[in-house]
Amino acid sequence: MSQPVLIFDGDCGFCTTTANYIVKRSKTPIVAHAWQMVDVTEYGILQQQAQKRVYVIDEGHAFGGHEAFAQLLRLQKNWLLTAIAWVMVVPPICWLSRIAYALVARYRHKLPGGTPACKLPTN
Repeated sequence: MSQPVLIFDGDCGFCTTTANYIVKRSKTPIVAHAWQMVDVTEYGILQQQAQKRVYVIDEGHAFGGHEAFAQLLRLQKNWLLTAIAWVMVVPPICWLSRIAYALVARYRHKLPGGTPACKLPTN
């Protein structure tokens, strides 16, 4: 079985710091790549998708946004984190998880490690 892959925004200091933290502290080995440094289509996602949200590719499936973070928690050996992960993707909690992810993504430039380069373009 291959290692799970975390695809993140390498231009964002907050995202890079978070990805490094996850890789360093994960109980399950995870490979992290900035979407700008790899061909994301090899992982079954488009560049436009990778620009908009974080992805975790595990066992041939691409999890994006809040589902990616739930998958990262599922990969841990701590039963409590695994339980939280399963709850994060079940309605109505998944609605809150999706909103929380969207808020973090939108305001990541204001979070620790964030820079003006982290700000998502407004459409």
